[in-house]
Amino acid sequence: MPLTNLLGLTLDEMQVLVQERHEKSFRAHQLYTNIYRSHKTKLEEMSDLSKDFRTLLTTDFQIRLPEVLRTEHAADGTQKYLLRLDDGDTIEMVHIPEPRRNTLCISTQVGCNAGCRYCVTATMGLRRNLTAAEIVGQVMVCEQLMPGETNSLNLVYMGMGEPLLNYDATMRSLQLLTDPGGMSISPRRITLSTCGVVPGLQRLARENVIPRLAISLGAPDNELRSRLIPLNRKWNLTALLKACGEIPIRDRVTFEYTLIRGVNDSPLQARKLIKLLHGLRCKINLIPLNPHPLLAYQRPDHDTLLVFQKILAAHGLSAFIRQPRGEDISAACGQLVVAESSPRSSR
Repeated sequence: MPLTNLLGLTLDEMQVLVQERHEKSFRAHQLYTNIYRSHKTKLEEMSDLSKDFRTLLTTDFQIRLPEVLRTEHAADGTQKYLLRLDDGDTIEMVHIPEPRRNTLCISTQVGCNAGCRYCVTATMGLRRNLTAAEIVGQVMVCEQLMPGETNSLNLVYMGMGEPLLNYDATMRSLQLLTDPGGMSISPRRITLSTCGVVPGLQRLARENVIPRLAISLGAPDNELRSRLIPLNRKWNLTALLKACGEIPIRDRVTFEYTLIRGVNDSPLQARKLIKLLHGLRCKINLIPLNPHPLLAYQRPDHDTLLVFQKILAAHGLSAFIRQPRGEDISAACGQLVVAESSPRSSR
């Protein structure tokens, strides 16, 4: 029987476990800050806890992070990590260094069941949701690999999985990552990307912590979007844009538009996009499709990208072409996939 993982517990939950062991309540705060602020993963390292209390904890608890199985380095400095979870399932995480900021792309599911046709992760289907501990654990793995990195890190929930289809664990991880008494990462440095799970967006609007939002749009009309993003058949563009407009965020919503050769990259579709987003406070990231052998689609040529961007800009829309990062190691947007999980642990 594996020991309970302390990672993923809130301060209130630690208060309960401390009280159950007849310890003073301030021990919970010490334990919480040791894990989330000091990033300690061994109870014996927590010297401010009494030796007897540490010994008592080790009978039932430990702190477990995902295990780094493999690291790949791209020519542009991007790093991709294959991480093994407690049960042997594996996920990928990507670190993108830039001159003025660093970005960590984290996963929320093993695989994904959203089914977006231009995303390689969709070919896996959904194996399971990640726990909050497994989501936060990715950030702590980064801290171990690059000490001090989380002090200036931008987090993006854009790895494997649809965050809003794993809503409770995603929100718990956000609470833990942003808690001023713990990891203290500003919500303004966290972006959650979704392909349009409207009920999740409606719940998000009522949360105390709301990150920046990036919406995978993919198409300017329902007919094409339903072909590319099957969830659109359940929650169409009208419902999606309405839900976006009801979320109380200061920043503009980012719409991510993956351009696919001969599918959604024509001047006509650019003009449809202008009409669709008219009056919305937003910006648009134009993402040239990142090709992969498992995908049937191709990337548009550069001139097509520029024409599409210029049409949007001419009508007052902020549109930026996102340069692919880590493409040579399949670490770019929409390329994350694991062929099979490692043998499951017997722990």
